[in-house]
Amino acid sequence: MKAILITRKGGPEVLEMHQLPAPVPAAGEVLIRVAAAGLNRSDVYSRSSAVYGGASGLDIPGLEVSGHIEACGPEVVRWKKGDAVCALVTGGGYAEYVAVPEGQCLPVPNGMSLVEAAALPETIFTVWLNVFRTGKLQPGERLLVHGGTSGIGVTAIQMAKALGSPVYTTAGTDEKCRWCESLGAKKAVNYKTADFEEAFKEIGMDVILDMTGGDFTEKNIRLLRTDGRMIFINSMRGRKGVIDISEIMSKRLVVTGSMLKPRDTAFKTQLAAEVEKFVWPLVANGAVKPIIYTTFPLKQAGEAQQLMESGGHIGKILLQVN
Repeated sequence: MKAILITRKGGPEVLEMHQLPAPVPAAGEVLIRVAAAGLNRSDVYSRSSAVYGGASGLDIPGLEVSGHIEACGPEVVRWKKGDAVCALVTGGGYAEYVAVPEGQCLPVPNGMSLVEAAALPETIFTVWLNVFRTGKLQPGERLLVHGGTSGIGVTAIQMAKALGSPVYTTAGTDEKCRWCESLGAKKAVNYKTADFEEAFKEIGMDVILDMTGGDFTEKNIRLLRTDGRMIFINSMRGRKGVIDISEIMSKRLVVTGSMLKPRDTAFKTQLAAEVEKFVWPLVANGAVKPIIYTTFPLKQAGEAQQLMESGGHIGKILLQVN
């Protein structure tokens, strides 16, 4: 099979296409013939960090795919050859074939193309886990999500709105802010030209989904209302931030974070079941839909990641594989 490998630490140029044997599904796994794969920030970090998969086989990036099941390993119960699925994977998505535990697969929603379905798993799993399971966002509570035009941002806006919560967001241009509002955000603030804390301080937030960290941390803490919850999923503005402990105590705040990629199969399987039960109906009725900025052929994975790093996109960037 053709696959994109991280050949060494570096920029997009270290992503190279190689010919490799297709994986063989183990017990409880299915082999997916990949139609499309979604790009995520974690893919860029895998490439640019000092540690990547190497001998473990995870030197093929890619955390979400769609396609048809090519083969089933022993003990697979739900799926059969030919089924159209999308799946959360732990690396390996930038390839013609990937093996994945059957519990991490979901059916492609009716009427949706395989390419569109590749944009769903990582962002929906991440938002469900952090905003709704960990953050316990309730109908009527206010959500602030930073990076409103990212894959995570557009998913969080749609899911929160569909489940009855007003959403507020930040973005890097006025155009992007207006786009977020057209998607369903109550108000979007250009963080490059305005102080988002000042803009939102009269509103207050119950839950904040933060991928920024750094100098935004102190402002986020002050914006949280009593019993508010803040969940970190990245630290793009820096891993260190100022936290006022007395404010956390006086407002009974919860500050936490998570990484989905290293969680085990049992956890991801349970998460997939929750997503199918609570979020898939929202996808089916059009309340939550994939927002695709552009697609690249597999061989142009480096160019696709370069676009992601530039921040010029709105929504998901995909690789078309088969």
